[in-house]
Amino acid sequence: MKKLIAFILFPFLIIQIGTEANENFSVEIEALTLVMEQYKEDTESKIELDVNEKTPSYFALKQDECNATVEVTEKTGLEIVNTESFDVNVCKKEIYKIIN
Repeated sequence: MKKLIAFILFPFLIIQIGTEANENFSVEIEALTLVMEQYKEDTESKIELDVNEKTPSYFALKQDECNATVEVTEKTGLEIVNTESFDVNVCKKEIYKIIN
């Protein structure tokens, strides 16, 4: 009987935890999406014949309910080629590049 109750209640616990995680990371997800869209447009406009394919990796850190910092790192294999940082305001859908 206990196994039957656990079997019935288990999916409801997972669904609730999954929705809370999505709400907790919604600012980071939106910031990453905005930067990825802009970054994709910028790299498509640059045509380069490069033997080593550069692959970007993204990292987002939430600052508050509207702002996040996104870091884009381009790598060729294990070598880091380029790193760019962006301040993103997801409420206004604005992206500001941080110049170091």
